[in-house]
Amino acid sequence: MLYKRSSELFVEASKVIPGGVNSPVRAFKGVGGTPIFVKEAKGAYLYDEDGNRLIDYINSWGPMILGHAYEPVVNAVVEKAKKGTSFGMPTELETQIAKLAVSMVPNIDKIRFVNSGTEACMSAIRLARGYTKRDKIIKFSGCYHGHSDSFLIAAGSGLSTFGVPNSPGVTEGTAKDTLLAAYNDIDNVKALFKANENQIAAIIIEPVAGNMGCIPPVKGFLEALRDVCTANGALLIFDEVMTGFRLAKGGAQQLFDIQADIVCFGKVIGGGLPVGAFAAREEIMNYLAPLGPVYQAGTLSGNPLAMAAGLEMLKALNADANVFKRLEEKTAYLEKGIRQVLTEEGVVFTINRVGSMISVHFDANPVYDFATAKNGDNDTFKKFFHGLLKRGVYIAPSAYETWFITDALTYEDLDFTINAIAETAREL
Repeated sequence: MLYKRSSELFVEASKVIPGGVNSPVRAFKGVGGTPIFVKEAKGAYLYDEDGNRLIDYINSWGPMILGHAYEPVVNAVVEKAKKGTSFGMPTELETQIAKLAVSMVPNIDKIRFVNSGTEACMSAIRLARGYTKRDKIIKFSGCYHGHSDSFLIAAGSGLSTFGVPNSPGVTEGTAKDTLLAAYNDIDNVKALFKANENQIAAIIIEPVAGNMGCIPPVKGFLEALRDVCTANGALLIFDEVMTGFRLAKGGAQQLFDIQADIVCFGKVIGGGLPVGAFAAREEIMNYLAPLGPVYQAGTLSGNPLAMAAGLEMLKALNADANVFKRLEEKTAYLEKGIRQVLTEEGVVFTINRVGSMISVHFDANPVYDFATAKNGDNDTFKKFFHGLLKRGVYIAPSAYETWFITDALTYEDLDFTINAIAETAREL
């Protein structure tokens, strides 16, 4: 495939946009080469500026669960835009989508809409701190909760050390209130609570990690987190920006039968438009202004175009009793095919999958946290990525990102992908 036009556009973009992109992973720094510039998309396919068609396995990093340009969402946005694009005032749409979301997700009474997953997680942490009157939080190394200062923290050297800033611009004062734990290590978490008694407001976690590749929770881990939070008066926050309305109608809470105290949403809940949300039981949510002392606001929160898109997406998922079963079956079919062809070609690999999230790690050992994820062979991944790209298959341009499956994929698309992986494997 030729990418002459994309290369030209990247040169032009680099003159006026830092790195030529508005989100770093798009720059292809993890895999080398020039990013692809998309012209349009439909269903399971991307069409780039050079006229190439690509089968899409990132789907805007998750929200296109029913495919690109999903007609009910597009129509809703178009019709709403004709009546105004932003008001900064309440609309009935906000109540409609709130009611639907609350009805679909376990253990939440109220929800507040914001503009991104980053904003949702940032607000959830502030709410947890205000509600518990404590300052410290626990996050897990390798989990990404957006680029808010509290979350850009690297792991310390011991079980109970403070975090240190992982990005210039994040102060040590902010970092000291973020404690780092290893994903899937409950003893690590318990040690942090013991070393910081009555100081920890909340644990925030991706119940299925997606930013170190797809990494499931080991059996009993989420249950143990729930127990340790309850025992210590801390809140359990599920960052379901990726998993919410994707792994099940009620997200990871429903899938794993675990009740979180606060849940963060993004991706699917916006139907492809910039939407985030956080939700909890009434007594927690009532701590938010204007009812309570914890301030959170946003001029574009509840934007009518975004609410229209999100409402149509949730209505479609709520009405289709088999959509999550189909997604599970398609992803399992893809996993089986990948395992077969990589094994036949003698490639060293591990596959992790939960529902319609899946990733291939080029390491023979189990991948269950950030440390084990980093053991993968990145040189092999780079060749794998570009081998698929030249054959018309687009996966995330990073070894540390999950793939997202869309229901718009046909089994012919999946077979094409498996064949492309087989051909690529022969070149690794």
